[in-house]
Amino acid sequence: MFIFFCLSLWSLSGVFGVDEVKSVSVMEGDSVTLNINDADIMGDELILWRFGHSSIIAKINRKDNKRQFLDERLRDRLKLDQTGSLSITNTRTTDSGLYKVTSTRTETPLNTFNLTVYAHLPVPVITSSSGSSVSKCAFLCSVVNVSHVTLSWYKGNSLFSSISVSDLRKSLSLHLGCLDDSYSCVVNNPISNQTRHLNNTELCQPCSDDCVCCCGSTEAVIRLALSALVGVAAVAVLVYDIRSRCLQQKKREKTPLNSD
Repeated sequence: MFIFFCLSLWSLSGVFGVDEVKSVSVMEGDSVTLNINDADIMGDELILWRFGHSSIIAKINRKDNKRQFLDERLRDRLKLDQTGSLSITNTRTTDSGLYKVTSTRTETPLNTFNLTVYAHLPVPVITSSSGSSVSKCAFLCSVVNVSHVTLSWYKGNSLFSSISVSDLRKSLSLHLGCLDDSYSCVVNNPISNQTRHLNNTELCQPCSDDCVCCCGSTEAVIRLALSALVGVAAVAVLVYDIRSRCLQQKKREKTPLNSD
């Protein structure tokens, strides 16, 4: 029964958030503070910060306010306040990971933070593409060396198509048929985005002569409809003219007979 009681307490400690993971996001180059609640420390004198599984990166003795920074990579960019909260300046993507606060009283983490540092996003590049794998009049939107992003085509404010990756060091691209100027390509992560608007006037110029650049599909449909209407009207005028000539000819042929 005693063992069962201890196991139950250990399980409940996780349920009530003693080692709950708190997610924190920041842009590369910005500063971030991992705040701990003074009530969680419960009077502990020595507070330890660990990065990853076991590496101690900083510690503070709350009794004499003595601080130590032990990680060579982070040392010059770390700060500790009196409570033991940790600040990281000039953040880098390599700073992403788990940060745990422990004390001399217990090895169980008092707080755990999952820090994600996002790199600044590049502006998407839109080019006109051709080849056997895609139509000759098509747009290609791409970004390179990105991670944890979504690349999307929007028509106005409506999502047209998208693709997401968690980690990619080459390129990410989306194809789009040669359409109108209301399209834009957007690359985004959870805290930022970059947008490139489609300028098909420039991008359609490289198309070859055998390629029908339907940039502005609505305009093309309207032109086609107008052409059809003009054609129908021309045929109607021609038929009316022929019938009128036939009637006049018949009248002329009948007129001499009546005069006799």
